[in-house]
Amino acid sequence: MFEDWQTHRPEEISKALLWEYDTDAPTWDWEYMKPLVVERVIERGNISDYYALLQRYGGFGPVRDVVRRLPRLSPIDQNWVCRLFHLNKEELACYTRNQSRAERLKR
Repeated sequence: MFEDWQTHRPEEISKALLWEYDTDAPTWDWEYMKPLVVERVIERGNISDYYALLQRYGGFGPVRDVVRRLPRLSPIDQNWVCRLFHLNKEELACYTRNQSRAERLKR
């Protein structure tokens, strides 16, 4: 899915996903805000938002690196990104973080 991101018509990330930010402001930095943008698209984005994400950040590799480092994702979103980006759940920081939290709570 989304393998045609380079030839797909250009898309823009929905402003509704980043409703509390002024993405048109000269101080808005898409690169600095990349983790937030990736997280929002995963949590609430539609197909055109995924295309826009891949187009804006250069494809699966760069986005996959961000996904690995996200501190929190729901279990459903974790399953989705593992399938979409061909990851194992153990590669996700959010998964290993939850696992270590569960281990501490068992003590």
